[in-house]
Amino acid sequence: MAPLPDGFSYAEWNATYNALSFGIAAMGSATIFFWLQLPNVTKNYRTALTITGIVTLIATYHYIRIFNSWSEAFTVASKDGGDYTVKLTGAPFNDGYRYVDWLLTVPLLLIELILVMKLPQAETVSLSWKLGLASALMVALGYPGEIQEALRPPCMSRWATPLLMSWPRPCLACSFGPLRLRSLQWRRVASCCLTKSWGVAS
Repeated sequence: MAPLPDGFSYAEWNATYNALSFGIAAMGSATIFFWLQLPNVTKNYRTALTITGIVTLIATYHYIRIFNSWSEAFTVASKDGGDYTVKLTGAPFNDGYRYVDWLLTVPLLLIELILVMKLPQAETVSLSWKLGLASALMVALGYPGEIQEALRPPCMSRWATPLLMSWPRPCLACSFGPLRLRSLQWRRVASCCLTKSWGVAS
């Protein structure tokens, strides 16, 4: 865990506190909404929507843990009715929760993207494994750089190269996956129109 810098103002501490509280409420309510909508969604997309709810549930849990860790890392007090002052308590702030969250949710989001593309089963399984593992590796390799107190050349050379090698596949999937889906949808629409209008099977 990287040490927190001292000297936070009350406004800065309070903004982070409120942002984390907002995140808990947003992610928690989103989980309820997604799962309540499952009966209203076409069966083919229910697995993807279930994964969406799992992602927001995981995020809710980790936001709660980050919120608690943030609260325990500081003490906020007002002396004689004056302005609030923020001081470190000495308790560590666990910034690793973010990476644990991403380690779980990023692969799930990529798998969800693959599921809604309606690819052949073999390709769906293959891409899910490849992109899931690649994205998990990308997140895992980012954490050592996050917790370094100083950027030292040996550290950078140790982690930067494998990190840069792991991120292109997930990023390309997020960028071009929807385009491929759109192409598949247009082909299905064209095939349906030809069949209905002219009796031509493509």
